[in-house]
Amino acid sequence: MAKTITTKGLVRFNLIMAGLHTVQALAVYVLSSPDRGVWGITANNLTLAPGSTAAKPVLASATHTIFHVNLAHLVIGFFLLSAVAHLFVATIYRRRYEANLQHGLNKVRWIEYALSASTMMIAIALLSGVYDLGSLVMIFGLTAIMNLLGLAMEVYNQGREKVNWLAYNIGALAGILPWVAIAIYFWAGETYGSGHIPTFVYYIYGSIFLFFNCFAVNMFLQYKKVGKWRDYLYGEKVYIILSLLATIVSRRASSTNCKRTSQQARCR
Repeated sequence: MAKTITTKGLVRFNLIMAGLHTVQALAVYVLSSPDRGVWGITANNLTLAPGSTAAKPVLASATHTIFHVNLAHLVIGFFLLSAVAHLFVATIYRRRYEANLQHGLNKVRWIEYALSASTMMIAIALLSGVYDLGSLVMIFGLTAIMNLLGLAMEVYNQGREKVNWLAYNIGALAGILPWVAIAIYFWAGETYGSGHIPTFVYYIYGSIFLFFNCFAVNMFLQYKKVGKWRDYLYGEKVYIILSLLATIVSRRASSTNCKRTSQQARCR
């Protein structure tokens, strides 16, 4: 007989996950090098092209590096965000957390995802060649909106017999757009770049993309009440496991790219 999932058990599970995320953050900090994996973040602007005159000005696009980001710091960031969220719901927020779970709601989860998943997407975007600050802000924002619409999905369906899928569908649209942007950079790199993108890179990002979709599938199964997902607590446990696996997969992808891609020079 399968073991019944309880809110008390989930609290303990959150404490364990907080510890695991913290350990991984410390491992990345200890093993990372301050002079490796540093990426220049750029901003584009219009300027006068060479040869322009006051009578006949010609505008051209220019790019400037405005600051640098260490990829390891982003990886450490989304590990710590997850760790803090798990620790928060298992301690200070425990009573509210357990009460909300009984009503099919976890506000902290979606707020944490809005920050950690968006930070993770920034790391993935950098590894895909997206260095423009404006593009990175939009990728972060759309990913955050997607997750906050997950919160809206749970809030607006409280006490409803018929599920309203509007927030879910809009969230899916918002969530797919950053991946479309990343795909464009892949296409541009393959078409106009100096060399072909290694096949393993496509496998890595394809697997991460499919893995991210597991969160949406988990919510779909919860609201469709399929099998074990009839119990909201089962879906909650799956979310916790997926969160851990997502950070591990993304960390490995980041490490692999900095070691093996033909753009290795940018990771120093």
